[in-house]
Amino acid sequence: MTVKKFLVLAALVAAGCAQQPDRISAVDVAGDPYRGFSCSQLKAEHLKVSQNLEAASADQKKAANGDVLGVFLLGLPVSSMSGNDKEATIAIAKGRINELDRKILARKCK
Repeated sequence: MTVKKFLVLAALVAAGCAQQPDRISAVDVAGDPYRGFSCSQLKAEHLKVSQNLEAASADQKKAANGDVLGVFLLGLPVSSMSGNDKEATIAIAKGRINELDRKILARKCK
C-alpha cells in the first residue's frame, strides 16, 4: 500500500470515529418546549438534562478512547461501529441546556 493510499484510508477511518464530548456542538431546540414552565420547573429540568449530559459525556469519552485504540490496533473505530457513539444525545442535551438557560435568564429566575 502506498503512503498516499494509507493516508486516505486513515482519514476515512478517523472520520468515522467518535468525537470527544467537548468537541460536539449543540443543536437548536425546535419550537418552545419549555413554554409555561415555572422557574422551579425550569431549574429542575436544567438539573435533569445536565445530569443526562454528564452521563452521556462519560460514555462518549469511553467511545472516543475506544475508537482511538480500535483504529490503532485493528484499523477500525470499534466503539462507533458497535453503537456506543452518543454524539446525537450530547448535541440535543447541549441544545436543551442552551434553551433552558435562555428561558431562565428571560424569566429572571433566581
